Amino acid sequence: MQPLPATRSSPSRPPADWSDWQSLPLRFTPGTLAETLDGGQTFRWRQAEDGIWHGLWSEHVVQLRLVDTLEWSAPAGRQSHTAAALPAYLTGGHDFTQLADTLPWRSDAHLARCIAAFPGLSLPRQPFGETLLCFLCSATKQIVQIKQMVALLAERHGAPFPASPGLRRLPTWPELAQIPEPDLRACLLGFRARYIKETALFLAARPGWLEETEHLPYAEAKARLLELPGVGEKVADCVLLFGAGKLEAFPVDTWIIKAMAQRYGLDGWSPAQIAHFGRTHFGPLAGLAQQYLFAWERKFGRQ
Repeated sequence: MQPLPATRSSPSRPPADWSDWQSLPLRFTPGTLAETLDGGQTFRWRQAEDGIWHGLWSEHVVQLRLVDTLEWSAPAGRQSHTAAALPAYLTGGHDFTQLADTLPWRSDAHLARCIAAFPGLSLPRQPFGETLLCFLCSATKQIVQIKQMVALLAERHGAPFPASPGLRRLPTWPELAQIPEPDLRACLLGFRARYIKETALFLAARPGWLEETEHLPYAEAKARLLELPGVGEKVADCVLLFGAGKLEAFPVDTWIIKAMAQRYGLDGWSPAQIAHFGRTHFGPLAGLAQQYLFAWERKFGRQ
C-alpha cells in the first residue's frame, strides 16, 4: 500500500486537506484494534510511527486513532461518505462484545481466556470481491507478504481514489480479467496469478455471480466459491466470514490446527474435521470464536 499523506507537525491533528478528528462510538483497546486491522482479516491497513492507522477499502480512505475513544479523519469532501461507511465496515452492524458473551466461554476455559485477552475484537465487513482477491493471494503466505502483493496490485492496476492523489484502489474483477497473467505475476503473485486470472475470466462470463453468492446462505455460498480456481475450504471460509458476514464460517489454517490440537485435544484431525468440530462446539458464531482463538495463538501460543 502506498503511504497516505503524513501527519503534519503534531500527531494530534490530521493533514490540512483532511477533516478534523471525529469520534466513533466503538470500544477498542490498542491491542484489539491492532488485531482487528492488522491480524490477518484485512490487508490494506498500516500503523504509522505516531500510532495513527491508515486504511483503504473500496472507494474509501481513512485515518483512525485511539485516544480516549476511537476517532477518524477522512479527506476533505469525503467526510459524509466515510461517516456512513466506516461503522458498517468496522463491525458489520454487530455489537461484537455482546455477541462474544453468547459464545460458550463459561464452559470453555481456553475460549474464556482468549476473549479476556482481546476485549472488543471485531470482524470487519469488507467488500466481498476485494476479500476474495486478497485471500486468493494468501495461499502459503504470511500477512506481510499478502499485504505486499495487494499493494502492488493496487499500485500498478488500480484506479486512483477520489480526492486522494497518489492512492489507488484495488482493481475490480472485470479489470483483472483484462490484465495479462505475466503482469499479475510481476506483482509477486507467483502461482496465484493463474488462479486470479482464471477466476477473473470466470466472473467476467457470469455478471452478478459474486453479488448473488454473497447473499446466499452459508452452505450454498461456500459451495459456489469452491467452484472458483484456487479456492479451497480455508479461502472460501475466510471470504465468507470477512467479506459476507457469515459468522458460522470457521476457517482452518495452521494456527487453528495448532490451537485445536494443543487446546482441545484434536491432534491428527483433518482440517475438515476441525472445521466441523468448530461449527458444532462454538455454534452459529463459530467464526467469531475462531478469530479469538487465532489471535490468542499468534500472540501467546509460544509461551
